[in-house]
Amino acid sequence: MNENNDYPGDAEAGVPVTEFGLSGEPPAGEIQEDQLIEPANALPEIALEDLPEPLRLAAGRAGWPRLMPVQAKAIPYFQARRDLMIQSQTGSGKTGAYLLPILERIDPERAVCQALVLVPTRELAQQVGKEAELLGEALGVRSIAVYGGVGYGPQLEAFKNGAHLVIGTPGRILDHLLKRSLTLQHLEVLVFDEADRMLSMGFYPDMKQVQEYLPDRRINGYMLSATFPEFVLRLAKQFLVDPEFLSLSRDQVHVAGTEHAYYITSGMDKDRSLIRIIEIENPVSALIFGNTKSTVHYLTVVLQRFGYDADELSSDLSQAAREKVMERIKKGELRFLVATDVAARGIDIHDLSHVIQYEPPEDPELYIHRVGRTGRAGAAGVAFSLVTPLEEIKLKQIAKRFSIELQERPVPDNAEVEALVGQRVTALLEAELRSRDSLQVERMRRFFPLAQTLGQGEELNLVAMLLDDFYQKTLQVRPPQPPLEERPKSGPSGKKRPPRKKDKDRPRRKR
Repeated sequence: MNENNDYPGDAEAGVPVTEFGLSGEPPAGEIQEDQLIEPANALPEIALEDLPEPLRLAAGRAGWPRLMPVQAKAIPYFQARRDLMIQSQTGSGKTGAYLLPILERIDPERAVCQALVLVPTRELAQQVGKEAELLGEALGVRSIAVYGGVGYGPQLEAFKNGAHLVIGTPGRILDHLLKRSLTLQHLEVLVFDEADRMLSMGFYPDMKQVQEYLPDRRINGYMLSATFPEFVLRLAKQFLVDPEFLSLSRDQVHVAGTEHAYYITSGMDKDRSLIRIIEIENPVSALIFGNTKSTVHYLTVVLQRFGYDADELSSDLSQAAREKVMERIKKGELRFLVATDVAARGIDIHDLSHVIQYEPPEDPELYIHRVGRTGRAGAAGVAFSLVTPLEEIKLKQIAKRFSIELQERPVPDNAEVEALVGQRVTALLEAELRSRDSLQVERMRRFFPLAQTLGQGEELNLVAMLLDDFYQKTLQVRPPQPPLEERPKSGPSGKKRPPRKKDKDRPRRKR
């Protein structure tokens, strides 16, 4: 068992083979009652021996000695076909919680896509795909992981052979829908895994386009996430119809309110650590606090030089400059505001997703003042602090004084950032390619030979420069989010869906 008492074996945790890690040992402890939120008319949990024989056989092949708590609690709702939002930590077994009941619903005799799982990254697609293949083999269920950055050949072959379960990123799924290599007209189940990360990756527009290909009848929808901040709840309202909520959080239920976290880093590496964290988190908007005017100015310059839409507020600014910044804040145009506590007084940033403390405040009361800027009006927010080992002691004293539960997170390394940024760029480029008409694509083909040449040897620097320039443009723009006021016009349940063209009549976009 790991030190945090997380359950191993979830696909997101990168532990294939079994739900309980390599040893096959079950997790210690159970979910405490005060950490459990269940739907009204809650269903009794299920045990492995209660499952139909084919599922027990599949679980046996995967080496599961018993169901994990989230599986025991969630599977009955899948079997009862009740739409659900599930909150449970990474590594707790969420993947198995939806794969097993999905496999039960699939008819292997029908060579069509009957279940779709949307995920944010190729790694998660691969991990869920491996687990689906392992579990599905015993039931004769064919599955395929679909994601960008690789060739289309194996994916097209899997669709041609009648894949029953498709796991993929929204962008590449949309590519196949536009090419008509994939149809969702026989879909029965739709799952959103790590919905918050899909939004941070910028997949919201692709998800809305995928929604247009859902069938005009009731299907079941499920959304899974470690937390359910306000923007994810807005997403759920657009894609699910009257979903119920199940939470088995081992730390704290984050449906509303503010999540408190901190990162330990050296003083010399704080600025680079901040950049890496922002790259991973990709906040919609953030208020960044520094204790001094010089720190605020330095951070603003670092963010701007890196390419972020950032500005500063401090007492050194002229009145004209301050009014210009305030005007951008009122219009919701500024993504990152860096400020001292004095300068930030009285400022209200609508729909603020993150408060970042570059250093803990000198006065403990200011911590509450700072983090209170997010998570307002029933919404959820994230407040995280960057601290040196010495500052960690001070931060924990503040947390103890105000009974705040702090979560320590590791600072992402360069390899993690490079992998995530690479996938984000691939998704953005594929979206850009989809927007081009046939003439633009024809014109683009002139550069195929040059592209192949530049991708080799020393000329690789030129390709990297072009990709960097493209990505820097995206840093100025907030990741697309579900609108605040939009009500669901459609959803997996098929309720109140407006008339539209059937899939076979929808015009194909030329590539």
